[in-house]
Amino acid sequence: MELDQLELNTSIEESEKTKPYYTALVGWSVQAIEAAARMNRPFIVVGPAEFKSYAEKHEIPFVGWDFNKLNEGSDQLYKQLRDMGAELAVPLYEECVEWAGALNARFREDPKVFNRSLLLRDKGMMKRKAQISGIKVGVFEEARDKDDVERFLKRVNEALLKLEGDHYDPIHVKPLDKAGSVGHLTVYTKEDINQIQETDFPLLMESHLDGQEFSCEAFIHKGKVRFLNITEYVRLGYSNFVPASPSLEEKRPLIEKAVQQLVDAFEIEYGVIHPEYFITQDGTLHFGEVAARVPGGHIFELIERAYGFSAYEAQILCSDPGTTEEELKEFFPDPYDYQNYAGCLMVHPSIDYVEDLKIPEELEDHPYFEKHDMFTPPQGKVAERVGFGNHYGTIFFYGRESEEMRDLLETYETYNFYI
Repeated sequence: MELDQLELNTSIEESEKTKPYYTALVGWSVQAIEAAARMNRPFIVVGPAEFKSYAEKHEIPFVGWDFNKLNEGSDQLYKQLRDMGAELAVPLYEECVEWAGALNARFREDPKVFNRSLLLRDKGMMKRKAQISGIKVGVFEEARDKDDVERFLKRVNEALLKLEGDHYDPIHVKPLDKAGSVGHLTVYTKEDINQIQETDFPLLMESHLDGQEFSCEAFIHKGKVRFLNITEYVRLGYSNFVPASPSLEEKRPLIEKAVQQLVDAFEIEYGVIHPEYFITQDGTLHFGEVAARVPGGHIFELIERAYGFSAYEAQILCSDPGTTEEELKEFFPDPYDYQNYAGCLMVHPSIDYVEDLKIPEELEDHPYFEKHDMFTPPQGKVAERVGFGNHYGTIFFYGRESEEMRDLLETYETYNFYI
């Protein structure tokens, strides 16, 4: 089916249109599609071509696109969406952020929108912008090869007054534009540097930051944070819960100020951002990095369970310049208005080949246990984990006490569900 054959929804009277007629969901997310449908908001999905048959089967307006390919015909995407009635683009995953930025720059006739999206895709650029804006960051540089990494490791430890034979403090390396933790590596020695893949260059190198790491999910409209969630990491990439425990939540005023400072510095006007910070016992905050799309770790699902609103709907609302103050006030709850904690454990086998899945009765009988979606790999062979993705299922918890939630996540983090 060709794009010009799609039957667009014309049942909405012109007088009732208070938002862009079509929202372009850039990427692929069933949850985002369902959210747009619940909101009765006409939408188009711009996704990888392999989802075309699914979209046609379910009568989802769809444009197939290769987000990794940039050429002279890339402007055609904007023209297709414009002709279909789209006026807003919402990015759903990392590789779509600059595409949504380019589209919104055209829709809003503001080229700076695209430049801001590039800032949110390049870890080196975002660190420099944060530093220029007076935001605390660690020592960092960019590397083009392994020799650069070795020199940086040595310089950092010289600055820490390490002597010959002392154990080096680690540095962290991460590709400049890859999502989440893909390609991240902690480097303690020269030998560790050999583990870096050549395809990960250029990359960002940074000094180790002490303190508790956590993330925020900030929903922004007209440059103001309208709702801020704080996610507590139990173990990065494996387990987290929402909202944060009282010891971290009591720092909310400090964290809210830091996130608004980041929004102001990066000139973010609309949408959702997912910054990560480190906080020390004395309340010192260091900025780690920030993304501008749906976070990993099932955080949007946890927000909905804890607070009762769809974070996917919130992202769409906050991405739209036409959303009114009344709509925002009606949609978002008070950040202190929650009854229980929602947590999850992402499970990946610790062995190379599995034969069965074992769920202990005491886990399923625990009052905090809600559900799991773990499965046995059909071929038995366990796929290598890339970053913190492609886990083999998730266990979801919901309960009253944050310490009990933390204990549960820590206990089952080391349990061998796959045998």
